[in-house]
Amino acid sequence: MNSSQLSPRVGHYRWRIIALLFFATTINYIDRQVLGMLKPIITDDIHISEADYGYIVSAFQAAYAVGLLFIGRIIDKFGTRISYAVAIVVWSLAGCFHAAARGALGFGIARFFLGLGESANFPAAIKATAEWFPVKERALATGIFNAGSNIGAVVSPIIVTCVTVAYGWQMAFIITGALGLVWMVFWLWCYRVPREAKGLSRAEYDYINQDEKTASAAAPEEEGPRPTWWALMKQRSTVGICLARFVCDWVWWFFLFWTPDFLEKAYGVHIQQMVLPLIVIYTFSSFGGIAGGYISSRLIALGRSVGFARRTGLLVCALLVIPVLLIPGIGSLWGSILIISLACFAHQGWASNIYTVVSDYYPKSSVATMTSMSSFAGSVGGVLAASFVGNVLEITGSYFVVFMIAGFAYLMAWALLQAFLPRRARA
Repeated sequence: MNSSQLSPRVGHYRWRIIALLFFATTINYIDRQVLGMLKPIITDDIHISEADYGYIVSAFQAAYAVGLLFIGRIIDKFGTRISYAVAIVVWSLAGCFHAAARGALGFGIARFFLGLGESANFPAAIKATAEWFPVKERALATGIFNAGSNIGAVVSPIIVTCVTVAYGWQMAFIITGALGLVWMVFWLWCYRVPREAKGLSRAEYDYINQDEKTASAAAPEEEGPRPTWWALMKQRSTVGICLARFVCDWVWWFFLFWTPDFLEKAYGVHIQQMVLPLIVIYTFSSFGGIAGGYISSRLIALGRSVGFARRTGLLVCALLVIPVLLIPGIGSLWGSILIISLACFAHQGWASNIYTVVSDYYPKSSVATMTSMSSFAGSVGGVLAASFVGNVLEITGSYFVVFMIAGFAYLMAWALLQAFLPRRARA
C-alpha cells in the first residue's frame, strides 16, 4: 500500500516527513552499531579488555536510560523541529569523537553522549508522526520510519567495512557520524508543524487534522492529565511489563554489540568477511516484527481475546529464542548465524507485542508515560547486563554462560507477564 492509494487527492507533503524520520532512524542505528563492528580491531589496536568494553556499552545504555527520563518533556517544550535537530547534532558529534578516543575512558565518554542524543530519536519521531498524520495513518507511518532501524543494521556492515579497509577504523566513525549532520540540514529546511508549512495544501492540512473535529467524542477515561510515574507504578500490570523488559531487552543489545566479536573469536570471521553474516541476521530480523504482530492479530480475528492473543504471540517469540543455548557447541558458522537470526527475528516479534500490550492495558492518556517507563526499565537492564557480559567474558573467555542466560530470558519475561498482567485487557 502506498500513500497515493490512501488519499490520492489531498497531497503527499506529509510523506516527505516520514522519509526524513526513516533516514534519521537508519542513521541512529548505523551510529550505534559501528563500535560493535569494529570491536575486534579496536581491542587489538589499543588493548581494551572485555570488562572495559562491557563498561563502554554500559555507558551508552545508562545515558540512553537517563535521556528517556526527560527528553519527552524537552521535546514537548521546545518543539520537534529544534529538539530533534539538537539531538542528532549531539549524537553525530559523539559518533565522530570516537575517532579521537585512545582508551576505555574516551570511548566511554563518546558512548555516553551518543546514548544521550540517540534517546531522543523515537520520542521525537513519534511526536512528529502525531503532528503530521491522522490517527488512521499513524500505524503505517510509524512502521515505515521504524523500518529504518533494520535498514541501519543491514547497511552499517557494508559502510563500516568499506571505509575501515580503505581508510582505517577512525575514519569509519567520522564518516558515519557526519551522516547525521547532513540529515540535520534537510530537516531544518523541510520540517515545520503543519500550520507553518508553506508547501502544504489546505486539503492536506484538513486531512491531517481531521481527528480534531471528533476529539470531543473521546471516552472520559481517555481524557485528563497524564498520570505520574508513581501512580502507574502502583498497578500490578506496570510492575509486570517493566520487569519483563528489564529481564529481556538486553538480549537484543547483546546481539547488536557483541555478535561481530563472537563470530571473530569463535570462527575467525574478520571484518571483510563480516558483511554477509550481519546482513543475513538483520534482514531476517526485519520480518520478525511483522510476523509477531500477525500472530496476535490473526488470533483476535479468529475470535480469541486480546489478552490471550498477546500472550500467545509473546510465548511463540520466547520459544524461538531458546535455540541460542545450542550455539556454544554447534561448531558451525552458518548454523550459529541462522540461530542468531532466528533469535533476532523473535525479538522483533516480541517487541511488536510488548509495545502493543501497553495500549491494550492502559488508556490513551497513560500510553506515552507507560512506554517511557518500560523503556527505561529495559535500558537499566541493558546497563547492568552489558557490564555483566563484559566481566563474564573477561573471566571465562567464553560466551557459554551468556548464551545460556539469553536463551531463557524471554521465557522468564513471559512468566512475569503471566504472573502480573490481568487476564483480561482493556481493549
